[in-house]
Amino acid sequence: MKSNYNRLCTVVMVLFAQFVFAQNMTITGKVTDNDGLPLPGVNILIIGTTSGTQSDIDGNYSLNVENGSSVQFSYIGFKTQTILISSAKSVYDVSLQEDNSLEEVIVIGYGSTNKRKVNGNIASVTSEDIKEIPVSNFQNTLVGKLAGVQITQVNGKAESGVKIRVRGVSTVNQSQEPLYVIDGIPITNIDNNINDSPVNPLLGLNPSDIESIQILKDASAGAIYGSRATNGVVLITTKSGKEGRTKVSLNSSYGWSEATNRRDWLNTEEYVELFVEANLNAGFTEQQAFNRLNFFTDNEADWREGLVDVDWQDFALVDGSVQDVNVSVSGGNAKTKYFISAGYNKTEAIIRGNTLERYNLRTNIDHDVSEKFKIGTNIGISKSQISRLSNDNAFATPLQAVAQVPYSSPYLEDGITPNGGTLYYNFLFQEFNADHNVNIWRNFVKIYGEYKILDELKFRSEIGYDVTNQTEDRFFGSLTESASTNGFADAYSFVDERYVLNNFFTYDNVFFEKLNTNFILGMSFEDTKSRIRFVEGQNFASDDLQTVDSAGEIVGGGSNITEFNFLSYFARSSMNYDGKYFLDLSARIDASSRFGTDTRYGTFPAASAGWIVSEEDFFDSISFLQYLKARVSWGITGNGGIPNFASRTSINGGRTYNQNPGLQIGQLGDSSLKWEETTQTNFGLDFGFLKRRLNLSLDYYNKQTTDLLLGVPIPGTNGGGASLLTNAGDMENKGLEVALSAAIFQNDDFSWDASFNYGLNKNEVLSLGVDDADIINGQNIARVGEPVSSFYLVEYAGVNPANGDALFYRNNVLSDGSIDRSLTSNFGEASRIIAGNPYPETILGITNTFRYKQFDASFTFQGQFGASIYNNGGRFQSANGDFYDNQSRDQLNRWQQPGDITSVPQARFFGGNGTQTSTRYLQNADFVRLRNLSFGYTLPKTVTDNIKLDRLRVYLTAVNLLTFTDYDGWDPEATADFNANNSLRAGIDFYSAPPAKTITLGVNVDF
Repeated sequence: MKSNYNRLCTVVMVLFAQFVFAQNMTITGKVTDNDGLPLPGVNILIIGTTSGTQSDIDGNYSLNVENGSSVQFSYIGFKTQTILISSAKSVYDVSLQEDNSLEEVIVIGYGSTNKRKVNGNIASVTSEDIKEIPVSNFQNTLVGKLAGVQITQVNGKAESGVKIRVRGVSTVNQSQEPLYVIDGIPITNIDNNINDSPVNPLLGLNPSDIESIQILKDASAGAIYGSRATNGVVLITTKSGKEGRTKVSLNSSYGWSEATNRRDWLNTEEYVELFVEANLNAGFTEQQAFNRLNFFTDNEADWREGLVDVDWQDFALVDGSVQDVNVSVSGGNAKTKYFISAGYNKTEAIIRGNTLERYNLRTNIDHDVSEKFKIGTNIGISKSQISRLSNDNAFATPLQAVAQVPYSSPYLEDGITPNGGTLYYNFLFQEFNADHNVNIWRNFVKIYGEYKILDELKFRSEIGYDVTNQTEDRFFGSLTESASTNGFADAYSFVDERYVLNNFFTYDNVFFEKLNTNFILGMSFEDTKSRIRFVEGQNFASDDLQTVDSAGEIVGGGSNITEFNFLSYFARSSMNYDGKYFLDLSARIDASSRFGTDTRYGTFPAASAGWIVSEEDFFDSISFLQYLKARVSWGITGNGGIPNFASRTSINGGRTYNQNPGLQIGQLGDSSLKWEETTQTNFGLDFGFLKRRLNLSLDYYNKQTTDLLLGVPIPGTNGGGASLLTNAGDMENKGLEVALSAAIFQNDDFSWDASFNYGLNKNEVLSLGVDDADIINGQNIARVGEPVSSFYLVEYAGVNPANGDALFYRNNVLSDGSIDRSLTSNFGEASRIIAGNPYPETILGITNTFRYKQFDASFTFQGQFGASIYNNGGRFQSANGDFYDNQSRDQLNRWQQPGDITSVPQARFFGGNGTQTSTRYLQNADFVRLRNLSFGYTLPKTVTDNIKLDRLRVYLTAVNLLTFTDYDGWDPEATADFNANNSLRAGIDFYSAPPAKTITLGVNVDF
């Protein structure tokens, strides 16, 4: 009996062993990131056991598992992924996606934190969000991706300035630009040009070198930068090396560009009909009209028979291109990490004669000298070469060519020489007989050392040097507008140097086991010096001699040196208890040489608190909501963007009568001049739904700006100009921001991620000094109770159907306080009204990203609503025959006989019938734009491994592919560049070129 029992046990054990042997298996594979690069040290764990392994330096792994087991792959900075093991498969290659959850590292002033600990409002993008967008500057890669941040390129010129407005406009006529900080060093953001068309000062920064961008929007986040944070702070972190084998990356692309929009103009037949009609209506004879038509041609058949019919826009807007090549080498070991890159960009703009060529070099090195001491350096060098154009307010600018009559030939019969007999100056002479070349060298160097005094205490010292060297050379030959002087040339040199020294202590410790603390205490010193030199000459012996040295007469010149500095002290404490209660306190004291001796120092405090409600025990019962954090912040920031020595009375030297030297009062100063101060309060809620696959942030803010820096009118008899810069006035911005992100679908083969951002802002001027007097600049006004830079115009009322007269609303205030809404055809009888706002009340962005196996795709829509735009060129372009200018096609709907119902008045040559500055040329600037669209394909690893590559990806991208708008100008965002640096002037379009629509084909190679 016992023998049978033993036999039975033996059989059972053998069968069990065979079963176990059959279920155990070895799996292998490779772990990579979402770019296909190997990840060493990935933790690989069999769920429910303590068994596991790690990937090796090449990302490979091997693990004994049982059939049906679940294996988890986890790595810092990446999303954890779990796979189910099947006996039918033994090789499992895993691609981990970067984790953008609460542990995402967020750069803040003089340090970093993670998203979980942030109490303020910080908008953040990474290199993944902005890569491969074919634009020449990094600012345009951010469009549509940040709630409450409006980013607009002034116009379609390759080097054009870029405006960033964070939570609205907080000043009337001082700088509205944010503070830019690269790798912890505040940098210069000064535009210098000689033709009133701004050059983007940050043009030299290569977008491919950027690791992340954080925009500090609320006061608690920005107050650590004190007197310059009211307009927001843009923190830019460049890429650095990571421990591991050397990685070489190549990105090369080529794109084709064209204007986002082209306008329609009258052809020769339509123009002649309109012109003759306008002359007859003005009391001239038909023969007089014909005589005038002959002014612009030697062949009457050109206009009578339509032998010449030119759309001059075809010569102004051309096909452009964008070429980009970027190479980087990165890697390192436990002691030294490095990132080295080189980049090249060539942009042929969609405006004739406008090109940009940029070269970039960058080296970032970090080295641990010992366990306590580390050093590093960040070096960026760029050279930008630009072939520039005149500003928008010049006949030499290409788009003003649309005013030429359509039967004027651009060239003479030889097809090469520009025609000099056109209505206005033929801009083609600029290409034929003129040059405007700009060279900009920008060098940025940061050196730092960090010493760990104690495990909890470290000291860091940073020295930054930022220098811009810009030269401009212009020559206008004897066939250009300078023909009367036999040619004109000038040479301009600008050098801007900034030295920055940051020294600060950082203390981190944990008290009472649950109280985590971080303290920063430091100082900063900045000194900025600018030098300008220029010389002008005319009367050249030959157009082949184009430098001032060859001028027969030197007609002008000068030089200037100016300097300002900041001395600052700052402190911040960040505390959290048990990982769910958070408190941040900060303060900065700034002293600036720009302000009065009595008010040189300003103090800028801030505080914020946060509570992760979902960490509380009572929250466990709420099943649909996995995360909830409440945030509140308060702080004071400043705006010191005023001219150097603005607080001082100055005496200027110069030439007086008969070239004798003399002195005169340059300006009157105010010794009590101080910063504009903005007090901002922010309330925020962060939600996480569906196991954090759906995340929502809501923020409400209120910004109160006091002590506005305004130029107050003074009697001219005082000398020193017509105004005195002083503190007077208040302004308010308040708004709502929504940021939503969702991992809509995720599995091994397919993923779909989406994000949405929405910003609502209301601006109001609260006061403007003692008497609250309006500040008017052209079509814009600052008035108490209204948004800053509102449009101030006579209200157009259409056309009198009986006689074709343009009509206007009188809008005069009557004795009883009511408004006279009666109509008049006499423009002088009408009063101006507030008619619109150049700044949008609502901005939004929507981004979707898809991945299917080796394919990827993404798109971003941006939208803007509530703004108006004034087409200042409309009074020439849509002028019902008032001038010789060719006209837009709305003129085909002009009034021609009694009873006609239209908004276009009767055509009258030199009649001024409705061409005055009025709301006739004010339009809605709402638009929705398909900002970015991309498709990519990454070759399978089986292919790239055979050709010894880590990754090879080809992609197709498009920028500004579609625009939906009712604006009938070139583009609802394009504005006059000669107004770009005038803070009060906003929303004015004057022959302003549209942005480029670019389609790019590129390749990424990593090895």
